[in-house]
This record gives sequence, C-alpha cells and structure tokens, in this order.
Amino acid sequence: MATTTPTVGRNGDGEEKKRKQGGFRTMPFILASEIFDRFATGGFNANMITYLTQQLHLPLVEASNTLTNFSGTSSLTPILGALAADSLAGRFWTIIAGSVFYQIGMLGLVASALFRPLHPPPCAPPTAPCHRATGLQLAVLYLSLLCTALGSGGIRPCVVAFGADQFEQRKKQEGGADAVAERKRRYFNLYFFTMGLAMLLAVTVVVYIQENVGWGWGFGIPAIGMFVSIVVFVAGCPLYVRLKPGGSPFTRLAQVAAAAVRKRDAAVPDDPAKLYENKELDLLISTTGRLLHTNQLTFFDRAAIVTPGDITGSGKPNLWRLSTVHRVEELKSIVRLLPIWSAGILVATAASHNHSFAVMQARTMDRHIVAGSHFQIPPATMSIFSTLAMLLSLALYDRAFVPLARRVTGLKSGITYFQRMGIGLAISIVSVGTAALVETKRRAAAAEHGLVDKPKSVVPMSVFWLVPQFAVHGLGEAFSSVGHMEFLYDQAPESMRSTAAALFWLATSLGNYMGTVLVTAVQRATRREWLQDNINRGRIDNYYWLVTCLMVLNLGYYLL
Repeated sequence: MATTTPTVGRNGDGEEKKRKQGGFRTMPFILASEIFDRFATGGFNANMITYLTQQLHLPLVEASNTLTNFSGTSSLTPILGALAADSLAGRFWTIIAGSVFYQIGMLGLVASALFRPLHPPPCAPPTAPCHRATGLQLAVLYLSLLCTALGSGGIRPCVVAFGADQFEQRKKQEGGADAVAERKRRYFNLYFFTMGLAMLLAVTVVVYIQENVGWGWGFGIPAIGMFVSIVVFVAGCPLYVRLKPGGSPFTRLAQVAAAAVRKRDAAVPDDPAKLYENKELDLLISTTGRLLHTNQLTFFDRAAIVTPGDITGSGKPNLWRLSTVHRVEELKSIVRLLPIWSAGILVATAASHNHSFAVMQARTMDRHIVAGSHFQIPPATMSIFSTLAMLLSLALYDRAFVPLARRVTGLKSGITYFQRMGIGLAISIVSVGTAALVETKRRAAAAEHGLVDKPKSVVPMSVFWLVPQFAVHGLGEAFSSVGHMEFLYDQAPESMRSTAAALFWLATSLGNYMGTVLVTAVQRATRREWLQDNINRGRIDNYYWLVTCLMVLNLGYYLL
C-alpha cells in the first residue's frame, strides 16, 4: 500500500465531541442494519429454491439459475451503493436508503406469498396438475427481489466501511495507528461473527416457519426485523463519526486512465517531484494523508505530467487531462488489488450450490433426528452446520489460533491476511470434494433400493451425511472471506474504502453469475443428463467434481 504524508483533517467539531463519537460503542447500532439484512436474506435465500420449485413450480435448473442470478445481482448492486456513498450521500444516508428499499422488497415478497392471485394454486398430482407461475406472478416476485437487491447495494458496501471509520478517527485518543489496526482486525472478525449469528437464526427459525407454518409468516418475520434495524440504526446517530463524501471514486479513476492514455507517448520524468501535486484539490480525499509516489505501474504516472493546455486560465487543472500524484496512486492501489481480489470469485461459484442442489439432495434423504419421531429437519436448515462451523472457527481464531500462530510468526495478527485467504481457498476445495463423495453415496443408496425413478421417495440415508460438506465450507469461509475483506479494506486508499468493500461483493456477484453460466454450460454439454429434476438419475456428483477441479486451478492461480 502506498505511504502517506499528513494532511489536515476536515472534522472540525471539537476534540470533546470527537471523544464521544466512534469506537465500539457504535457497533450495536451499526451492525443492526447488516444483521437484519443477512437475517432477511438468509431467511428467504436459504430456502428460496423450495419456494421456486414447490410453490411456483419452476424446473430445478431454471430455479437454480434464478437463484444464482438474484444472488449475483444482490452482490453487484453494492457497486452502485459505494458510488453513491463515496460521491454523493455519504455512508450514513446510503445505509438508510438501502434499508428502506430492502423493506419495500420484503413487503412485496410477503404480498406474493399471502395473496392468492400472486402465486399459483397448490397441486396434488396425479389428481391435479401443477400450474407454473404466470408471467405476472413471476414479475411481482422479481420486482420484489430487485428491491431487496438494491437495498443490499446500499447496506453491504457501507456498513463494514462505516464501522471501520469509527476507529480510524480515534488514533490520537486510543494509542496510535497500531492500536487502531488491532481494533479494526477485531472488528472485521466481529462483523463476520454477527453476520453468522443472523444467518444461524434465519436458517433455523425462519426456515422452519416457512416449511411448517407458511410463507407469509416466513417472509413477514424478516420484514419486521428489517424495520426494527432501521429504527435502531437511526437511534445511534449522535454517536457516529460521519465523514463527508469526497467525490466519485469511479470518476477519478476514469480521469486518471483517460489522462494517462492521452499522454501515452510522453516520457515519465526520472524525478517524481516533477509530477503534479495539488494539496488543496486533494484535501477532501486525503484526510489521513496524501498517497506518495510508487515505482509500480508507471504507465499511469503520465497522467500527472503537466503539458500545455492541462491547466486553465484560472489556475485549475482540467482533470480529464491532468491528475495529481495522489489520484494516480489511487488507481494504482485498485489495480494492485485485482489479481488477489479475482481469486475470490470462484469461491462464490463453489458456494452457490449450497442453496440449490444441496437443498434438493437433503429433501430426498431421511431428515428425522431420531428414528420414529415426527419432527424432520427442513432441508434448507442444513446450512446451519456451515454457519455454526464459521462461528466456532471465528471464535477460536481470535482466542486460540492467533496466540499460537503469534509465537511462531511474531505477527500480532498471527498470520497475514494473504495466508488466511490462501488457507480458506484450500479448505474450500475439500468442501466441494466432500460434497461430490457424499452425492455419489446417496445416488448409490437410491439405486440399491430401487428409487432411481422415484424422486419424491425418501432415500434410506441420513441427511446428516451432508454435515461434513457444510461444516468444512463454514471453516473455509472463516478464513477466506474475512481475509479477503480485510485485505481489500487495508490496501485501499482511505477515500475508496466503500469501493473496496463493494469489490468484495462484486467478487461474490461474479461468482454467482459464473455459477449460472457453469450450470447452463453443463446442462447443454451433457444434454441435460447431469442436472435434471430427478436428481436420483442425474449426476450432481460429476458437477461437484468439475467445480473441485476449477477450485484447484484457482488456488494455483492465487499462489502464483
């Protein structure tokens, strides 16, 4: 990351007010929005494959692609949220707007589940045919999902950065940069831990209600939770450190790139001091210090070379022709993130089947906790083991793993976030490979008992065979996701941290879209043999092995 030189801050509210703002006291209010976002998302996303196939009567592959496309869109909109936060509204108001959009989307889902004209009638083959959802019914569903996706776009990129802002401004009061860095590292673990708790509640309580009470209450409870989160977040307003937006980061990046291309034939001076600087221009985007020149990616240094016509008669630069060193280094910082960032895309692709194919597998298996009992685990609730593994891993990471690793490495964090992410990628490979082995065994059990052509019959194999693949996936998440987010936030310039958080969700978005592309490609290449509505006759295990091979290649790419 580029070094900085001190710059005068823009928060002039007085030292007394600063001491009363920020820090861990703001966490209950800030994390409330993200917790209920995840609670709401988990509440319908974990079991949405059931709603699409059992209630709206869509084919399995179409339902799976609908789910991954929605997940991809939900993870893509944070780019828009980051743009709004960094350039126009600031993180606080962007979180508020996102929460309101989410609330509207949740109310639409409640209406879709409750009102008979908005969903097809139930079917009971062979006496009554199953009617697929009409175009209008699907339109209402998709419009509601779009609103929730827009809401996530306002919440996800801003909450994590807004929370970290509460520590960034307290360096002088709380022991300097090292102490604040340690607090931020704990904050990132706390962030993912609380998100895991929200998911845990969603995949148990909400999924159970959806399966046994009804989808109206199953969507209604998360909608109520989102309303509560808005109230709680607004209540903490006096405690927040609220930074003003410093201008659109995407515009600045485009200006630097345009200026560098325009001057591609210009010679870069040997002395970086000859490159253009303007402290006043960079004041709003460099409150903790201006980025100093680095010797990497020197092509972009051409944007800071002063040529005739770059500066207007009033003395102001034409920013599409001339950029400061600080702005050039912003672009360099983002470009340097991309190789490591892209390794997280396939992790999301591998995880996308946990809410589709794995749920359908669980639906065919014996879901009784105790033989002879009436209670059955809802299929989507199996993801609880992924969440529990992640929560346990995060708790042990700080309390046990870091102290032990610190003795070996001498690092306060135990290991670097590069190492943490690499370990997570390796564990993810084991997770998908385990899923392939279990599915092979499930298919063999179905064939042994003559159930290949009876997809609605229960295969005499306990659903708890799926626990290892979910648990190992949760362990991998505790390493890869936290390391990925920490890396992006730490390496991004101060003025681009919402954008860096959005990059995390962009990787998730691209991973989900890649899941759609991969499923579609496999469907065509295998002539619908691997992935079909009758999973006993399909070959989901081969699909898992394909993903496993791609994950191995991805780990090799990351190490390079």
